[in-house]
Amino acid sequence: MTEKQTNWRGIAAELAPVEVIEEPVLIKKRSRDFFWYSPILNAQLKKCFGDLVARPATSGELAQCLAVAYAHDLPVVLRGGGTGNYGQAVPLQGGLIIETTAMNRIREIGEGFVRVEAGALMADINAALIARGWEMAMFPSTQDIATIGGFVAGGSAGIGSIANGALREKGNIISLKALSVEEAPQERVFDAEEALQLHHAWGLNGAITEVTLRTVPTRDWIGCMATFDSYRDCYAAGYALAQSETIGRKLCSTVEARIVDYFPRLEGHLTKGRHLLVALVPREDMEAFHALIAAQGGTVDLALDDAERKAKGIPHVFEFAYNHTTLQVLKADRSATYQQYGVGDPSDAEAVACLGAAVGDDVWQHHEFARVDGRIVAFDLPIIWFTDETRLRQIDDTYRAHGFSVADAHTYHVEGGGLKNADYRHLAWKKRMDPKGLLNPGKSRAWEMVRHLSADDIEAKAKD
Repeated sequence: MTEKQTNWRGIAAELAPVEVIEEPVLIKKRSRDFFWYSPILNAQLKKCFGDLVARPATSGELAQCLAVAYAHDLPVVLRGGGTGNYGQAVPLQGGLIIETTAMNRIREIGEGFVRVEAGALMADINAALIARGWEMAMFPSTQDIATIGGFVAGGSAGIGSIANGALREKGNIISLKALSVEEAPQERVFDAEEALQLHHAWGLNGAITEVTLRTVPTRDWIGCMATFDSYRDCYAAGYALAQSETIGRKLCSTVEARIVDYFPRLEGHLTKGRHLLVALVPREDMEAFHALIAAQGGTVDLALDDAERKAKGIPHVFEFAYNHTTLQVLKADRSATYQQYGVGDPSDAEAVACLGAAVGDDVWQHHEFARVDGRIVAFDLPIIWFTDETRLRQIDDTYRAHGFSVADAHTYHVEGGGLKNADYRHLAWKKRMDPKGLLNPGKSRAWEMVRHLSADDIEAKAKD
């Protein structure tokens, strides 16, 4: 709850005609995201709830919500589909939850771009684009419920990143609009460079209203699943596909056989007990894909277009990639969790295999390949059978000792997870856009140390 006594019925009346949700059960539901992937975050955040939910349908209504929050010093958390894993959409200090899913209009589709409101579902955007011969450059495995504003505010990579880079890569975010939290909220346009100061800031420094993203020509994608006797060979094949200059690919993931056993909807479609490579490859490159898999010692078990996939009752291949892999396991056993590790040398399959042998039987490997700054990178999102935090940190230390980096998925502070360190450029924009610090309070350690400074003084720290 907020520190001072707040008349929430009065706040609801002030928000009119904006739709509000006052039922406690529904407020609690909208106070959660996928933080329960982490037993540590689940213990810390499961009792954090907002006091009122507003559902603005336009940027004008969103501005009204922010003006009311400013007038009453109300903590504000913005949320879309609530698919984040770090508690980004959880109100640590109660207050007003603003759900943007009613702001879902697709404003414009043009040559190589799409302009949409922040609450638009990515599945809807993709469907509209494909009908026009385009598709999103990337999207998360949760596209059916994730909004574009939430993805820009909290995401970084997804299906398509192996071809088109991470979301922050130059040209992927063309521009965005965001509202400030002031007496009279102002909508500011951020160009491609400035937009990075709001990207991956968890809604700390502005209320995103509209996003313009790069799109790419759509292709006839085939969902492919290949299997291998060893995880080393599976990973090596994944890297070979990721760095291929002749085979197009929108997805390239490798998954240990022990994890594949938790994919019941693939039962009977894959060779039992083998490690899995998941890929999206254009139809015209399938012959080369088959040759690559054979050369790496694997077998292509499935290669289906969308109509064939639906006829067999199989989910999209990307539902067995990224954190959907974790979700598939969690559906059967909530004692599992995951972590995020960067692979030091993605070309070194032997190092990946050695690490797999070193970490122990409570860690099952799963790798994603992407392109960052023009280079192929790989990161491990392993299934970890959680016992306690001490063991989790031992696993982290083992990864570090083998030359892998750690991006902690078990913290709700932006500096501890996706950003790793304080980003003073983000915080300078927070000072400009949210001078009272009402947006997502408690999620930035560094903000509490610099909030008394001017925006320019905060930004100067980025150069220190």
